[in-house]
Order: sequence, then structure tokens, then C-alpha cells
Amino acid sequence: MASNISGNAYALTILSPIKNGLQDETAYADIVRNRLQEWNAENNSPMALTPDTYLCRFFVLDDVYTETLPGANAWDTVVDWLPFVPNFLRRWAWPKEDHLKSRYLVFSSNFYCGPEGTIDAYLRAMWIAIGDRIKEIWGYCYGFENVNDADQFIAYMKKCQLTATLFFVGSTDDPLNEQLKALYLKQEFAKFAIDNQGLDKTALRNNFQTFFDRVQPANLSAPTWAAGKYRLED
Repeated sequence: MASNISGNAYALTILSPIKNGLQDETAYADIVRNRLQEWNAENNSPMALTPDTYLCRFFVLDDVYTETLPGANAWDTVVDWLPFVPNFLRRWAWPKEDHLKSRYLVFSSNFYCGPEGTIDAYLRAMWIAIGDRIKEIWGYCYGFENVNDADQFIAYMKKCQLTATLFFVGSTDDPLNEQLKALYLKQEFAKFAIDNQGLDKTALRNNFQTFFDRVQPANLSAPTWAAGKYRLED
């Protein structure tokens, strides 16, 4: 069953129509796509600054199509066995292609929503953290010219929201700081195991105590894996 919430995780899906216009002979949708590509060249995505984001994705949807194939119902199966049905009649019965009236900016995000299960706090934090970067991308979408603050941004995104059907399965619904800490401990312990091969038990015990004091497993704030980081070494 389609649902936006799974435990403490929320799957947000936004489709915002991009204006059909040109700027310096470049379509608005292509400008949006180019700016998203430029985000990839940055050390980390601007979305790394948005709290509680497990992962997210942006892309420009140019069009969708309805495949011109039989619908695989019982009648279609019967027709397949009737060679006397002219081919042009079968083609005439197939569904026609559907096309979008505009291109769309698609934003999908899985994030920690907590027990309340709403998107308001997440979108507000997103606007506060990267409001200027949001305008770079959504500024070419219909209706976004009226968005000037966090409340208007939340209202706009809700108008563009679709119900999600799938979650990213590579993440639990635990708070983000707990997941980042776990990732940090995993990487650091793997390096500890490699660096301490073959030591006697006294040296190993001393080194492990030093390791334990350094990584501070109970401290979720630091040291930890940085949000948005995708390299073991900077």
C-alpha cells in the first residue's frame, strides 16, 4: 500500500512543473539540469546541510510515455490466438502515447521525520539551510515566484507532492546522527583491526583503550561521520 511514512522515516516525492521558456536561447529545463550538474562538482551536495536527510535525488523529467502494447488482460490473450484479426485493427486498439505538457523538476528525499511524521519541520530546515540554493533550482518552476519564506516554501512543496510507493532500503529509520555515528565507528574499527594485526594481548588491550577513548561511541555529536561525506579521506 502506498504510504509516505515507514516507522520514523518519510519518503518525500515532489514534482514541480518547469516553465516552458528560454533564457539566452537555453530552455529553462536545461538551465535547471545544468545547475544540478554543477552541484555534482562541489565537494558535497548543498543538501548535506539539510538536517535529517538520509538521502535525496534531483533530476529533470522531460517526458513520459504509455507503451503501445496490449494490456495483457484476458481479451488480449484471446486476440493473440485469432490470426484473422487485421493488424491495423489491433494497432488501432492499442493505447495512444501520452506526453507531459511541461518538463518537471523531480525531488525525492528519504529523511527522519520522527514520531510526528510530518514534512513541515524538514522543509523549514531545508529552506533555512539552503534557501538561496533552492531558488537556483526551483526559480524556473511555475508558481515559485511567489515563494519568499519558509512558510510559502512548505505550502508550495505540499502542492507539488505525490504519494510515495517505495523507500530507499539502504537506511534504517533511526535518527540521522545515530546512523552517522554508526558509520563512523564502522570505518574506524575496520582501520583499527587492520593496523593492530599480530600484536600481543597487552599491546592490543592498550591500543583498544586508546581507540575507544578517541572514537567516543556514546557521543553522537563528535567525532562522527560528516553528513553528505562520500570519501573516506578528504
